[in-house]
Amino acid sequence: MGAAGSKLEKALGEQFPEGERYFGLENFGNTCYCNSVLQALYFCVPFREQLLEYYLNNKTLTDSEETLLTCLADLFMQISSQKKKTGVIAPKRFVQKLKKQNEIFRSYMHQDAHEFLNYLLNELVDLLEKEARKAKNDTASLSPPENVANGPKNGHPDGAQKEPLVTWVHKNFQGLLTNETRCLQCETVTARDETFLDLSLDIEQNSSITSCLKNFSSTETLNAEDKFFCDKCCSLQEAQKRMKIKKPPQILVIHLKRFKYIEQLSRYKKLSYRVVFPLELKLSNTVEDADAEYSLFAVVVHVGSGPNHGHYVSLVKSHNHWLFFDDENVEMIDESAVQTFFGSAQEYSSNTDHGYILFYEGVDAGSGIPS
Repeated sequence: MGAAGSKLEKALGEQFPEGERYFGLENFGNTCYCNSVLQALYFCVPFREQLLEYYLNNKTLTDSEETLLTCLADLFMQISSQKKKTGVIAPKRFVQKLKKQNEIFRSYMHQDAHEFLNYLLNELVDLLEKEARKAKNDTASLSPPENVANGPKNGHPDGAQKEPLVTWVHKNFQGLLTNETRCLQCETVTARDETFLDLSLDIEQNSSITSCLKNFSSTETLNAEDKFFCDKCCSLQEAQKRMKIKKPPQILVIHLKRFKYIEQLSRYKKLSYRVVFPLELKLSNTVEDADAEYSLFAVVVHVGSGPNHGHYVSLVKSHNHWLFFDDENVEMIDESAVQTFFGSAQEYSSNTDHGYILFYEGVDAGSGIPS
């Protein structure tokens, strides 16, 4: 990427951010799904900083202790510590580890970037939780046993569940949904909470993220064969059900469901619908923060007319500049270019570059800057 790299440096000139690095990632045969997501995660600054800190605390690990987490931390450290400002890096160890661990990603077939992101975040959570439990057990085994007449101080005599571990992946990406069901006979509301690391939204033609979120939280009536069993009435009753965001995450990841299974065709079809995603987003239906504000900082784009072939690229905002990452190539783009990835207003269009996964970071309401 010599010429492209120098072109990017020239374009940014004196505005090139201090200490920042813009590196393309080599493609190992259909690994664009991986490269595009990794670029989005690298420019998720709090996540990157915590991963680099993890690297510094664990750099003495041997190859036999290598995990997807250590490979990712190593890759991010490679990029951030480069002497050059631009260039290309081969994420070889990371891709090899990914393929070794998960057979889905072993083939050279077109993979799904959202499926990869989902797998990666959950795998990082599992590894961090295991390490936290091991550290806790090691500490406990080193402590002298407590000989207290009334039993151990830290016991749970009432059988209460221990608090779930909260990793830095959770702190960045985890939000809380609440599923409310109101019995129309006795008006009792049953609420069930569930966590999420990303939101998958159904899409419609010529819509927006705001309208997709409204549909996600719309009220559904349960009647006829779908009646709800109300514990208070002790019988099946008509009810109203809705899902809403109870606690918004620090980093809001939105997956647009562009691939839909068409029964008549017995296959998946790509929906090229035009869905407007704003640079600034307000969540108005949250319980704890009625006006959670977000700023768009990355978009993973699917290029192609169908789900089984195509290409992935990513758009990233870094220090108020928008950059376009296409495997080894990195170039600067104008902010107005982002809207060309909203989708197509007509069903058949030559434009096949559509926003697929959106990354928003929470904005501190007081300062107007990402928190």
